[in-house]
Amino acid sequence: MEVEKAMTTQIEKDTGLVPRATARDWAGLVVLALALLLLAVDATVLDLAVPAISAELAPTTPQLLWIIDVYSFVLAGLLAVMGNLGDRIGRRRLLLIGAVGFGLASVLAAWSVNPEMLIAARVLQGVAGATLMPATLGLIRSMFLDPRQRTVAISVWAAMAGGGAAAGPLLGGWLLEHYWWGSVFLVNLPVMLVLLAVGPVLVPESRDPKPGRFDLASAVLSMLAMVPVVYAVKESAAHGMSLRLLAIGAIGVIAGVLFVRRQRGLAHPMLDLKLFALPRFRIAVLTNLLAVFALAGVLFSGSQYLQLVLGHSPMQAGLLLLPGLAASVFASLAAAWLVRVLRPGLVLGGALVLAAVGATLFLWLSPDAAASTVPFILGFLFIGAGVGVALTVSSDLVVGSAPVERAGAAAAVSETAYESGIALGVAVLGSVTMAVFRGGLDLSQVPSAQVGSASESLGGATEFARQLPESVADGFLTSVHEAFVSGVHMAAIGTAVVLLIAAVVAFRLRTART
Repeated sequence: MEVEKAMTTQIEKDTGLVPRATARDWAGLVVLALALLLLAVDATVLDLAVPAISAELAPTTPQLLWIIDVYSFVLAGLLAVMGNLGDRIGRRRLLLIGAVGFGLASVLAAWSVNPEMLIAARVLQGVAGATLMPATLGLIRSMFLDPRQRTVAISVWAAMAGGGAAAGPLLGGWLLEHYWWGSVFLVNLPVMLVLLAVGPVLVPESRDPKPGRFDLASAVLSMLAMVPVVYAVKESAAHGMSLRLLAIGAIGVIAGVLFVRRQRGLAHPMLDLKLFALPRFRIAVLTNLLAVFALAGVLFSGSQYLQLVLGHSPMQAGLLLLPGLAASVFASLAAAWLVRVLRPGLVLGGALVLAAVGATLFLWLSPDAAASTVPFILGFLFIGAGVGVALTVSSDLVVGSAPVERAGAAAAVSETAYESGIALGVAVLGSVTMAVFRGGLDLSQVPSAQVGSASESLGGATEFARQLPESVADGFLTSVHEAFVSGVHMAAIGTAVVLLIAAVVAFRLRTART
């Protein structure tokens, strides 16, 4: 396989012709898309399961945030490591190993008996997921050498992410209404089995023929750069800033600086920082991170708002999320056509502006379901469509900027931005929402000994209201709903600002030459 790739590269240099993908390559793309489907379904299914998990396991607010995004957080920290490992041992091999690990971790998550066990299972899912994400995008880069075909392939890849996200709420809603919350994790198993059965047949193996030495110190530093920073953000939002949290956050920053310095000095770095010298690569990575940052925060608070504030069932909440998630699918596919007729920077910037408009519509949300349904559907539809286009265009720019032998490393950068955006979006925007929520609660009728449990989370406050006398419960529950909506409004403002900043950065691609 490596000889074939080397010959292909030489033919391309000698003739200027790029080999086109075969029918087997397109069939293999379907298999790779299944791996992404596995991850996308899991992400949105869990968002809908938050109220059920809160009621069953009674996690604190920091624990709930960890349950939601520790997966993305661990995944983001390991993506550079796994992308580098895939370049060495083979991207297909890493993909299949990850599929097995993800399935086993999903079984553990499904039968968790306390928040700590569920967090541990999500950590294991993150480790396994880190093998899947760069492997899929890296394999696409090596299978589709023609730029136009690669753009189409990546649009299908991104559409599958949106398709999985769209299927997740409906499937999860049905499961939550008929089975226990742990069943939402078991939907991963059939996809994993299909991936293991047909992957070795349809997906060709690829690796870097001269990968260099694996650097353990870089692997450790990449994790140390991510874990302390997000932990400090989460705990500060939940309990306020302290010297201990500042010190923990500083450890992450120092580790990040040391990681960058080490990469610059290595002959074969784990993360090829030279790629960031390319304006298109640099801008694409940044816009990818900021777009997903915004979407993740909206999904985290939106699912709770629909169920615990408006009173919708999980299935009804899934149906209300469906238009926006479906828009993400169609927008991802349309992006391949848009970049042929318009400049990538114009497409990317315009998509982010559309998503910012959607976030702004969330300012019209209220505890009144009749008045809020249309603004929510339209707002999330605009966000889904905008982020769908942005994810496709930015991923294509990132992967297309790298040489084929560094496909895994480039894919790891793209997916690190993607997963870091998810983790930070939930951590930052979710923490903002909850901070405003706790600050706006009317606790005047709540006994001082119970203030902590009454204000710990939206699910906890809702459950606490059911234990109060009816004369007090109605007023307290009204306060809970209004305080959470205020938090959503503040997060929506932050989301819109982040997306507009990303749009300004993206428009610079109109003048970036390489």
